[in-house]
Amino acid sequence: MKRRIHNKKSLEPYRKKLRGNGTSAEAYLWTHLQQKKLEGRKFRRQHSVLNFIVDFYCAKERLVVELDGQYHMNPTNEEKDAVRTKKLEEMGLKVIRFENRSVFENLEWVLEEIKRHFKSDGSPRLRSRGSTPP
Repeated sequence: MKRRIHNKKSLEPYRKKLRGNGTSAEAYLWTHLQQKKLEGRKFRRQHSVLNFIVDFYCAKERLVVELDGQYHMNPTNEEKDAVRTKKLEEMGLKVIRFENRSVFENLEWVLEEIKRHFKSDGSPRLRSRGSTPP
């Protein structure tokens, strides 16, 4: 049986709580990512991968976007973030981080940086029956 690594049921209450109590920077960036607003990419908010809950996740691009506020600005939490990033990257995910203030002070740059990490052109891939994903 395959081990579930995305949106584990046991983490659902925590994901819901985080969605309801997100930072203003998360809420503001979400208005630009939701409903496929950024080049047609679907992002999920407060998505879990393994036992980590990431701020934003785009499955098509295997891209994690994290926003860091004051909580992250100390050596202990920076170390935890580094371990978390390493584990996610070992799974083939790309993790990019922005400070909360960047979302407010330089939103266009943040959105361009996210787009810069897109690997594909956004058009749906057609697969013949029976083929395996790349």
